[in-house]
Amino acid sequence: MQIAIIGLGRMGMNMARRLLNGGHDVVVWNRSKDKVEQMQAEGATGFTDLADLATHMSTPRALWFMLPAGDATTERIAEVLPHLDRGDLIIDGANAYWRDDAPKAEMLAQHGIHYMDAGVSGGIWGLEKGYCTMVGGNAEDVARVAPALDTLAPPDGWLHCGPVGTGHFVKMVHNGIEYAMMEAYGEGFDLMRNGPFENLDLQAIAALWNRGSVVRSWLLELLDSALQKDADLSSLKGYVEDSGEGRWTVLDSVHHAVPVPVLAQALFRRFESRQDDLFSNKVLAALRNEFGGHAIKAAGDGSEGRK
Repeated sequence: MQIAIIGLGRMGMNMARRLLNGGHDVVVWNRSKDKVEQMQAEGATGFTDLADLATHMSTPRALWFMLPAGDATTERIAEVLPHLDRGDLIIDGANAYWRDDAPKAEMLAQHGIHYMDAGVSGGIWGLEKGYCTMVGGNAEDVARVAPALDTLAPPDGWLHCGPVGTGHFVKMVHNGIEYAMMEAYGEGFDLMRNGPFENLDLQAIAALWNRGSVVRSWLLELLDSALQKDADLSSLKGYVEDSGEGRWTVLDSVHHAVPVPVLAQALFRRFESRQDDLFSNKVLAALRNEFGGHAIKAAGDGSEGRK
């Protein structure tokens, strides 16, 4: 199928590549010409002007936005909207707040434009392993882009979660759980590093636990990888950002009176990490860099914390 990827960042560019590898007619847009030219060299049709992109595409169009949530996505939708036709489909793949989806869908519906939300997990590894994708929207729109979803995801790796907003909601909760899992690994490895036994081989333990242990996971594989590169994570500062989903998860839990003490504490620990430099926070920083290519702070930028 023909599909446009709007935004060629860490996720968008590799999604476009995976779609190309799957035989789709891929159209791309990015502000920077170099990324567009790179994708053109790989077989995509590229544009730096959204009006030109819309003119090139056959109708009904399917445009998948992979831009930062908020103004960046809103502004580009407004820019391309005058050049779209009734029946075209916009898919928002940003890590956006699910409460913003219904108003966006209603605004687009006034112009006859269909809307889906897509929570995408896979990070910088998605090109190779596929993107776990959680989508919200009506069944007809989902069926229309199912060929692209089948290509992007690993086998059985995408789900139509329900109406508009459910894709982003499920992805939000997913990321809240991710925070808690990372915090648990961080604290456990901190205890092994600073507990009663010196010089435990943390990388070997991470590798071991992925051989049949009940705590095995892809996150643990990534920690194994990070520790192979830097055995004591001395090159990292234990400063851990949050990208919004963890906050929204906690806010929604308050709104619906659902207790999520572990998820909330994991979020608060990220806030705390900006004031100290514990080894457990270095583990979190390393994991975010391994799965998502998120920026890290180098050691030496402030207090080094305990060993």
